[in-house]
Amino acid sequence: MNKIMNEIIVLIGGADISIHSVLNKKTLNRTLLARQLLLTRSSYTANEAIYHLAGLQAQAPHAPYIALWTRLQAFSHHELTTLLTNRKTVRMALHRGTLHLVSYKDALAWRVLMKPVFDKAVRLFSKKLEGADLEVLMKESRKLLEEKPCTLHELGLVFNERWPHVSPDIMANLVRSLVPLVQVPPRGIWGFSGKASHTTLEYWLGDREIRAAGMNELILRYFQAFGPASIKDIQVWSGLTGLKKEVELMRPQLRSFRDENGTELLDVQDGPIPEENTPAPVRFLSEFDNMLLSFQDRSRIMEDRFKKRIFTKNGIIRPTVLVDGFVKGIWKIEEQKKITVLVIELFDKISVKEQRALFEEGHKLLNFIHPEKDGKSITINKEEFAKQQTSSDFQE
Repeated sequence: MNKIMNEIIVLIGGADISIHSVLNKKTLNRTLLARQLLLTRSSYTANEAIYHLAGLQAQAPHAPYIALWTRLQAFSHHELTTLLTNRKTVRMALHRGTLHLVSYKDALAWRVLMKPVFDKAVRLFSKKLEGADLEVLMKESRKLLEEKPCTLHELGLVFNERWPHVSPDIMANLVRSLVPLVQVPPRGIWGFSGKASHTTLEYWLGDREIRAAGMNELILRYFQAFGPASIKDIQVWSGLTGLKKEVELMRPQLRSFRDENGTELLDVQDGPIPEENTPAPVRFLSEFDNMLLSFQDRSRIMEDRFKKRIFTKNGIIRPTVLVDGFVKGIWKIEEQKKITVLVIELFDKISVKEQRALFEEGHKLLNFIHPEKDGKSITINKEEFAKQQTSSDFQE
């Protein structure tokens, strides 16, 4: 079957005709993998990849390291650590109001574009501060955070003296929504732990040039990294609403497709669309990977029946395994005595060839996470795997 299955001709008002190529689910899958640097590991630097991917979800401190390792040919822990300590990239609340790792060039520009997301939070959290001057609160917060980075809870306690009826956490979230903040190292640095201390983004970046960006740039960057996609998909990724008018103005820059359900998908003119039968290697995705959080309809990457096993009730999104391009399981690292174990839970049976690829990639992941350790092992659905096992190659 061709990657573009067929064409739908829609007669509008008996006169105007528009033609939309229809992309099936597997073509959309391979296209997403290509845009996300997952069909073939890219030669990009970490900095280039972060820009190309329009940021990386960073709620889990070390998740961006895994996300870059699985996408790049020659990525090292030191490369991202250097970007963070040299302030070339920052961890800050951005898309959907959640923590992301972005290029410093995008940080201020995109925080301005995401302002409606944070304004909504301000309206919510400021309801209990009757008569409070938010401009004064912003000024005082900036002064405190630029004198000494602190946790949001510590900041909330300072203002709790003035508004004792408002919890420190609500105050902290209000400040976080009012003022662009960045988490400072060692938080988010591989091999280090520490409190999530914050300072203002402007203070952290110093006198670096502030780049202006329009909403059209944000939309184009999304399509380059995730397209073809619907307007609702862009809104899910960004947390912004009311983007239809903006997108309509951009139509001359875009091309249009439909998915198998008839939903219109828009895309940049030159975005690659691989053949649906393009081989897709086994890949390990990190916690909160953007692949699972950037679409209203996730069917191009994950079956809905797996959602409850990946998206937990307390808001955690587990690390996942891609087999033949689609989510087929979850993984975690366990320390058992002197052995580091990669524990993989598959949701479906896979072929012997896929098992071999899973072990090979799994050992690479273990070597990336714990290069200093000799004792490493992999387990895959112990009972289920034993039933499928046909080769002594998989004795672990």
